[in-house]
Amino acid sequence: MILRRYIGLSLAKGWLLVLLVLGTVFGLISFIEELGHTQLDYDTVAVARFTLFSLPQQLVGLAPVVALLGSIVALANLQRFNELTIISCTGFSLSKLVTAIALPTLLLMACLWLCMEYFTPQLAQNAERERRLLRYSNNIIIPGGGVWSTNGRRYIHLGKMFEDTVPGDISLYEFEQSGQLIRALHARTAQVSPDRRWLFQGVREKRMVGGEMRTRSHKELEIAQLWAPSELPTLTLPGDSMALSVLYRYGQYLADDGQPAEQYLSVFWQKLLMPLSVAAMVLLATPISANLGSGRSRSFGLNMGIGAVVGILFYLAAQIIFALGQLLQFSIPLVAVLPTIIVLLCAVVLLRRMHW
Repeated sequence: MILRRYIGLSLAKGWLLVLLVLGTVFGLISFIEELGHTQLDYDTVAVARFTLFSLPQQLVGLAPVVALLGSIVALANLQRFNELTIISCTGFSLSKLVTAIALPTLLLMACLWLCMEYFTPQLAQNAERERRLLRYSNNIIIPGGGVWSTNGRRYIHLGKMFEDTVPGDISLYEFEQSGQLIRALHARTAQVSPDRRWLFQGVREKRMVGGEMRTRSHKELEIAQLWAPSELPTLTLPGDSMALSVLYRYGQYLADDGQPAEQYLSVFWQKLLMPLSVAAMVLLATPISANLGSGRSRSFGLNMGIGAVVGILFYLAAQIIFALGQLLQFSIPLVAVLPTIIVLLCAVVLLRRMHW
Protein backbone atom coordinates (compact mmCIF):
# COMPACT_ATOMS: atom_id res chain seq x y z
CA MET A 1 0.00 0.00 0.00
CA ILE A 2 2.85 2.37 0.86
CA LEU A 3 4.64 1.64 -2.42
CA ARG A 4 1.46 2.15 -4.42
CA ARG A 5 0.88 5.48 -2.72
CA TYR A 6 4.49 6.51 -3.36
CA ILE A 7 4.29 5.61 -7.06
CA GLY A 8 0.93 7.36 -7.39
CA LEU A 9 2.24 10.56 -5.78
CA SER A 10 5.30 10.47 -8.03
CA LEU A 11 3.04 10.26 -11.09
CA ALA A 12 0.86 13.13 -9.87
CA LYS A 13 3.95 15.30 -9.32
CA GLY A 14 5.22 14.46 -12.82
CA TRP A 15 1.88 15.35 -14.42
CA LEU A 16 1.71 18.61 -12.46
CA LEU A 17 5.26 19.57 -13.43
CA VAL A 18 4.65 19.00 -17.16
CA LEU A 19 1.27 20.76 -16.90
CA LEU A 20 2.92 23.82 -15.38
CA VAL A 21 5.68 23.86 -18.01
CA LEU A 22 3.31 23.46 -20.97
CA GLY A 23 0.83 25.86 -19.41
CA THR A 24 3.54 28.50 -19.06
CA VAL A 25 4.78 28.01 -22.64
CA PHE A 26 1.36 27.97 -24.30
CA GLY A 27 0.10 30.74 -22.03
CA LEU A 28 2.96 33.05 -23.01
CA ILE A 29 2.50 32.25 -26.70
CA SER A 30 -1.24 32.95 -26.53
CA PHE A 31 -0.68 36.13 -24.50
CA ILE A 32 1.86 37.52 -26.98
CA GLU A 33 -0.33 36.67 -29.97
CA GLU A 34 -3.39 38.21 -28.34
CA LEU A 35 -1.58 41.47 -27.51
CA GLY A 36 -1.76 42.33 -31.20
CA HIS A 37 -5.57 42.49 -30.97
CA THR A 38 -5.87 45.04 -28.16
CA GLN A 39 -8.30 47.88 -28.84
CA LEU A 40 -10.76 50.06 -26.90
CA ASP A 41 -11.33 48.50 -23.43
CA TYR A 42 -9.53 45.31 -24.43
CA ASP A 43 -6.19 46.21 -22.84
CA THR A 44 -3.20 44.25 -21.54
CA VAL A 45 -4.96 43.28 -18.30
CA ALA A 46 -7.97 42.01 -20.25
CA VAL A 47 -5.67 40.05 -22.56
CA ALA A 48 -4.00 38.43 -19.57
CA ARG A 49 -7.40 37.53 -18.11
CA PHE A 50 -8.58 36.09 -21.43
CA THR A 51 -5.39 34.03 -21.76
CA LEU A 52 -5.72 32.70 -18.21
CA PHE A 53 -9.36 31.67 -18.62
CA SER A 54 -8.95 30.10 -22.07
CA LEU A 55 -5.74 28.24 -21.16
CA PRO A 56 -7.46 25.33 -19.31
CA GLN A 57 -9.31 24.42 -22.52
CA GLN A 58 -5.99 24.22 -24.39
CA LEU A 59 -4.37 22.14 -21.68
CA VAL A 60 -7.25 19.65 -21.58
CA GLY A 61 -6.71 19.10 -25.30
CA LEU A 62 -3.04 18.39 -24.54
CA ALA A 63 -3.89 15.90 -21.79
CA PRO A 64 -2.51 12.80 -23.63
CA VAL A 65 0.85 14.53 -24.14
CA VAL A 66 0.85 15.81 -20.54
CA ALA A 67 0.12 12.29 -19.30
CA LEU A 68 2.86 10.75 -21.43
CA LEU A 69 5.60 13.25 -20.58
CA GLY A 70 4.55 13.53 -16.93
CA SER A 71 4.62 9.76 -16.51
CA ILE A 72 8.05 9.58 -18.15
CA VAL A 73 9.31 12.33 -15.82
CA ALA A 74 8.03 10.46 -12.76
CA LEU A 75 9.03 6.91 -13.70
CA ALA A 76 12.35 7.84 -15.32
CA ASN A 77 13.22 9.80 -12.20
CA LEU A 78 12.50 6.70 -10.09
CA GLN A 79 14.59 4.61 -12.48
CA ARG A 80 17.37 7.20 -12.42
CA PHE A 81 17.92 6.72 -8.69
CA ASN A 82 17.36 2.94 -8.89
CA GLU A 83 14.13 3.18 -6.91
CA LEU A 84 12.26 1.01 -9.42
CA THR A 85 14.99 -1.60 -9.11
CA ILE A 86 14.67 -1.60 -5.34
CA ILE A 87 10.87 -1.77 -5.59
CA SER A 88 11.10 -4.79 -7.92
CA CYS A 89 13.49 -6.53 -5.51
CA THR A 90 10.90 -6.32 -2.73
CA GLY A 91 8.67 -8.70 -4.68
CA PHE A 92 6.56 -5.91 -6.17
CA SER A 93 5.50 -7.57 -9.43
CA LEU A 94 4.93 -5.90 -12.79
CA SER A 95 1.20 -6.43 -12.43
CA LYS A 96 1.28 -4.60 -9.10
CA LEU A 97 3.24 -1.77 -10.74
CA VAL A 98 0.63 -1.47 -13.48
CA THR A 99 -2.12 -1.46 -10.81
CA ALA A 100 -0.32 1.26 -8.85
CA ILE A 101 -0.11 3.34 -12.03
CA ALA A 102 -3.72 2.61 -12.98
CA LEU A 103 -5.29 4.00 -9.80
CA PRO A 104 -4.10 7.64 -10.18
CA THR A 105 -4.67 7.37 -13.94
CA LEU A 106 -8.34 6.55 -13.35
CA LEU A 107 -8.63 9.61 -11.11
CA LEU A 108 -7.02 11.73 -13.83
CA MET A 109 -9.48 10.37 -16.41
CA ALA A 110 -12.44 11.18 -14.17
CA CYS A 111 -11.12 14.72 -13.63
CA LEU A 112 -10.79 15.22 -17.38
CA TRP A 113 -14.38 14.13 -18.05
CA LEU A 114 -15.65 16.45 -15.30
CA CYS A 115 -13.57 19.35 -16.63
CA MET A 116 -14.82 18.88 -20.20
CA GLU A 117 -18.42 18.82 -19.01
CA TYR A 118 -18.57 21.43 -16.25
CA PHE A 119 -15.42 23.55 -16.09
CA THR A 120 -13.29 24.33 -19.15
CA PRO A 121 -16.12 24.96 -21.70
CA GLN A 122 -17.74 27.54 -19.44
CA LEU A 123 -14.42 29.28 -18.80
CA ALA A 124 -13.57 29.37 -22.51
CA GLN A 125 -17.01 30.67 -23.50
CA ASN A 126 -17.06 33.35 -20.80
CA ALA A 127 -13.55 34.45 -21.78
CA GLU A 128 -14.51 34.72 -25.46
CA ARG A 129 -17.69 36.66 -24.67
CA GLU A 130 -15.80 39.11 -22.44
CA ARG A 131 -13.16 39.60 -25.11
CA ARG A 132 -15.74 40.46 -27.75
CA LEU A 133 -17.62 42.77 -25.41
CA LEU A 134 -14.46 44.70 -24.51
CA ARG A 135 -13.06 44.78 -28.04
CA TYR A 136 -16.28 46.16 -29.51
CA SER A 137 -17.26 48.33 -26.53
CA ASN A 138 -20.96 47.36 -26.43
CA ASN A 139 -23.28 44.51 -25.53
CA ILE A 140 -23.07 42.91 -28.97
CA ILE A 141 -20.79 39.90 -29.14
CA ILE A 142 -20.87 38.96 -32.82
CA PRO A 143 -18.37 41.07 -34.78
CA GLY A 144 -17.56 40.96 -38.45
CA GLY A 145 -21.02 41.04 -40.02
CA GLY A 146 -22.67 38.36 -37.86
CA VAL A 147 -22.94 34.65 -38.46
CA TRP A 148 -24.91 32.40 -40.80
CA SER A 149 -26.35 29.03 -39.86
CA THR A 150 -28.87 26.58 -41.27
CA ASN A 151 -31.63 24.41 -39.92
CA GLY A 152 -32.90 22.15 -42.70
CA ARG A 153 -34.40 24.41 -45.35
CA ARG A 154 -34.16 27.45 -43.08
CA TYR A 155 -31.19 29.79 -43.27
CA ILE A 156 -30.66 32.24 -40.42
CA HIS A 157 -28.37 35.21 -40.08
CA LEU A 158 -27.67 36.52 -36.56
CA GLY A 159 -26.33 40.04 -36.69
CA LYS A 160 -26.03 40.44 -32.91
CA MET A 161 -25.88 38.36 -29.78
CA PHE A 162 -26.63 40.31 -26.63
CA GLU A 163 -25.67 39.33 -23.12
CA ASP A 164 -27.40 36.25 -21.68
CA THR A 165 -27.34 34.75 -25.22
CA VAL A 166 -30.24 36.81 -26.55
CA PRO A 167 -30.06 36.83 -30.38
CA GLY A 168 -30.79 40.05 -32.23
CA ASP A 169 -30.91 41.53 -35.74
CA ILE A 170 -32.18 38.19 -37.08
CA SER A 171 -32.90 37.38 -40.72
CA LEU A 172 -34.59 34.08 -41.59
CA TYR A 173 -35.12 32.60 -45.07
CA GLU A 174 -37.26 29.49 -45.61
CA PHE A 175 -37.27 27.45 -48.83
CA GLU A 176 -39.34 24.65 -50.30
CA GLN A 177 -37.81 21.30 -51.22
CA SER A 178 -37.48 22.55 -54.80
CA GLY A 179 -35.44 25.56 -53.65
CA GLN A 180 -38.27 28.09 -54.04
CA LEU A 181 -38.21 30.87 -51.44
CA ILE A 182 -41.49 30.80 -49.52
CA ARG A 183 -40.79 33.13 -46.59
CA ALA A 184 -38.30 35.76 -45.45
CA LEU A 185 -38.44 37.68 -42.21
CA HIS A 186 -36.39 40.07 -40.13
CA ALA A 187 -36.73 40.37 -36.35
CA ARG A 188 -35.26 42.76 -33.83
CA THR A 189 -34.72 40.12 -31.10
CA ALA A 190 -35.95 36.67 -30.09
CA GLN A 191 -36.70 34.83 -26.87
CA VAL A 192 -35.35 31.28 -26.96
CA SER A 193 -37.15 28.50 -25.08
CA PRO A 194 -35.63 25.18 -23.91
CA ASP A 195 -38.08 23.31 -26.20
CA ARG A 196 -36.44 24.95 -29.27
CA ARG A 197 -39.20 27.51 -29.83
CA TRP A 198 -38.14 31.03 -30.76
CA LEU A 199 -40.48 33.94 -30.07
CA PHE A 200 -39.38 36.58 -32.60
CA GLN A 201 -40.10 40.20 -31.63
CA GLY A 202 -40.45 43.21 -33.89
CA VAL A 203 -40.97 41.08 -37.01
CA ARG A 204 -41.31 42.14 -40.64
CA GLU A 205 -42.32 39.10 -42.71
CA LYS A 206 -42.43 38.56 -46.46
CA ARG A 207 -44.31 35.45 -47.62
CA MET A 208 -44.97 34.05 -51.10
CA VAL A 209 -48.75 33.87 -51.67
CA GLY A 210 -50.17 32.98 -55.09
CA GLY A 211 -46.90 33.77 -56.79
CA GLU A 212 -46.67 37.20 -55.14
CA MET A 213 -44.48 38.30 -52.22
CA ARG A 214 -46.65 39.91 -49.53
CA THR A 215 -45.33 41.83 -46.54
CA ARG A 216 -46.74 41.78 -43.00
CA SER A 217 -45.59 43.11 -39.65
CA HIS A 218 -45.89 41.19 -36.38
CA LYS A 219 -45.25 42.29 -32.85
CA GLU A 220 -44.36 38.69 -32.04
CA LEU A 221 -44.07 35.54 -34.14
CA GLU A 222 -43.25 32.05 -32.86
CA ILE A 223 -41.28 29.48 -34.88
CA ALA A 224 -40.50 25.98 -33.58
CA GLN A 225 -37.61 23.56 -34.16
CA LEU A 226 -34.73 26.00 -34.10
CA TRP A 227 -32.01 25.98 -31.40
CA ALA A 228 -32.09 25.45 -27.66
CA PRO A 229 -30.43 28.08 -25.44
CA SER A 230 -27.51 25.79 -24.62
CA GLU A 231 -26.79 25.33 -28.34
CA LEU A 232 -26.52 29.01 -29.19
CA PRO A 233 -22.76 29.11 -28.48
CA THR A 234 -22.30 26.84 -31.51
CA LEU A 235 -23.38 29.75 -33.68
CA THR A 236 -20.74 32.14 -32.35
CA LEU A 237 -18.04 30.00 -30.72
CA PRO A 238 -16.03 26.96 -31.83
CA GLY A 239 -17.71 23.60 -31.24
CA ASP A 240 -14.79 22.36 -29.15
CA SER A 241 -15.59 25.00 -26.52
CA MET A 242 -18.89 23.29 -25.73
CA ALA A 243 -19.67 20.84 -22.94
CA LEU A 244 -19.84 17.16 -23.87
CA SER A 245 -23.58 16.87 -23.25
CA VAL A 246 -24.35 19.96 -25.36
CA LEU A 247 -22.15 18.73 -28.20
CA TYR A 248 -23.92 15.37 -28.24
CA ARG A 249 -27.44 16.81 -28.11
CA TYR A 250 -26.70 19.33 -30.84
CA GLY A 251 -25.07 16.71 -33.06
CA GLN A 252 -28.05 14.38 -32.63
CA TYR A 253 -30.44 17.23 -33.32
CA LEU A 254 -28.68 18.01 -36.59
CA ALA A 255 -28.58 14.33 -37.56
CA ASP A 256 -32.28 13.82 -36.80
CA ASP A 257 -33.08 16.91 -38.87
CA GLY A 258 -31.18 15.54 -41.86
CA GLN A 259 -28.35 18.06 -41.61
CA PRO A 260 -24.57 17.45 -41.65
CA ALA A 261 -23.65 16.53 -38.08
CA GLU A 262 -20.25 14.89 -38.58
CA GLN A 263 -18.31 17.94 -37.39
CA TYR A 264 -19.99 18.10 -33.99
CA LEU A 265 -20.28 14.34 -33.47
CA SER A 266 -16.62 13.91 -34.38
CA VAL A 267 -15.56 16.53 -31.83
CA PHE A 268 -17.84 14.90 -29.25
CA TRP A 269 -16.37 11.42 -29.69
CA GLN A 270 -12.79 12.72 -29.78
CA LYS A 271 -13.32 14.55 -26.49
CA LEU A 272 -15.29 11.71 -24.90
CA LEU A 273 -12.63 9.12 -25.68
CA MET A 274 -9.64 11.38 -25.01
CA PRO A 275 -9.24 10.21 -21.37
CA LEU A 276 -8.81 6.68 -22.75
CA SER A 277 -5.91 8.02 -24.80
CA VAL A 278 -4.50 9.43 -21.57
CA ALA A 279 -4.62 5.97 -19.98
CA ALA A 280 -2.92 4.42 -23.02
CA MET A 281 -0.18 7.07 -22.92
CA VAL A 282 0.50 6.46 -19.23
CA LEU A 283 0.77 2.73 -19.92
CA LEU A 284 3.13 3.39 -22.82
CA ALA A 285 5.32 5.60 -20.64
CA THR A 286 6.04 2.68 -18.29
CA PRO A 287 8.27 0.61 -20.64
CA ILE A 288 9.79 3.78 -22.13
CA SER A 289 10.86 4.94 -18.67
CA ALA A 290 12.10 1.45 -17.73
CA ASN A 291 14.40 1.39 -20.78
CA LEU A 292 12.29 -1.16 -22.63
CA GLY A 293 13.86 -3.93 -20.60
CA SER A 294 17.11 -3.63 -22.46
CA GLY A 295 19.20 -3.67 -19.33
CA ARG A 296 21.07 -0.55 -20.43
CA SER A 297 20.81 2.76 -18.66
CA ARG A 298 19.45 5.58 -20.79
CA SER A 299 19.75 9.25 -19.97
CA PHE A 300 16.79 11.15 -18.56
CA GLY A 301 16.93 13.55 -21.51
CA LEU A 302 16.76 10.70 -24.00
CA ASN A 303 13.66 9.33 -22.28
CA MET A 304 12.03 12.76 -22.53
CA GLY A 305 13.06 13.03 -26.18
CA ILE A 306 11.46 9.67 -26.96
CA GLY A 307 8.32 10.76 -25.12
CA ALA A 308 8.14 14.02 -27.05
CA VAL A 309 8.53 12.21 -30.39
CA VAL A 310 5.84 9.69 -29.43
CA GLY A 311 3.49 12.52 -28.42
CA ILE A 312 4.02 14.35 -31.72
CA LEU A 313 3.55 11.15 -33.73
CA PHE A 314 0.35 10.37 -31.80
CA TYR A 315 -1.06 13.81 -32.54
CA LEU A 316 -0.19 13.63 -36.25
CA ALA A 317 -1.46 10.06 -36.59
CA ALA A 318 -4.71 10.97 -34.86
CA GLN A 319 -5.30 13.90 -37.21
CA ILE A 320 -4.57 11.73 -40.27
CA ILE A 321 -6.89 8.97 -39.04
CA PHE A 322 -9.68 11.47 -38.31
CA ALA A 323 -9.33 13.02 -41.77
CA LEU A 324 -9.27 9.65 -43.55
CA GLY A 325 -12.19 8.40 -41.47
CA GLN A 326 -14.34 11.37 -42.44
CA LEU A 327 -13.27 11.11 -46.08
CA LEU A 328 -14.13 7.40 -46.25
CA GLN A 329 -17.23 7.88 -44.04
CA PHE A 330 -16.19 5.32 -41.44
CA SER A 331 -17.95 5.03 -38.09
CA ILE A 332 -17.13 8.16 -36.07
CA PRO A 333 -16.66 6.36 -32.70
CA LEU A 334 -14.40 3.78 -34.37
CA VAL A 335 -12.26 6.47 -35.98
CA ALA A 336 -12.04 8.35 -32.67
CA VAL A 337 -10.89 5.31 -30.68
CA LEU A 338 -8.50 3.88 -33.29
CA PRO A 339 -5.40 5.98 -32.29
CA THR A 340 -5.92 4.92 -28.67
CA ILE A 341 -6.10 1.26 -29.67
CA ILE A 342 -2.84 1.58 -31.61
CA VAL A 343 -1.05 3.19 -28.65
CA LEU A 344 -2.49 0.57 -26.29
CA LEU A 345 -1.26 -2.30 -28.46
CA CYS A 346 2.23 -0.76 -28.62
CA ALA A 347 2.22 -0.36 -24.84
CA VAL A 348 1.22 -4.01 -24.28
CA VAL A 349 3.95 -5.26 -26.64
CA LEU A 350 6.61 -3.15 -24.90
CA LEU A 351 5.40 -4.17 -21.44
CA ARG A 352 5.85 -7.83 -22.40
CA ARG A 353 9.49 -7.06 -23.25
CA MET A 354 10.19 -5.42 -19.90
CA HIS A 355 12.62 -7.12 -17.50
CA TRP A 356 11.16 -6.61 -14.04
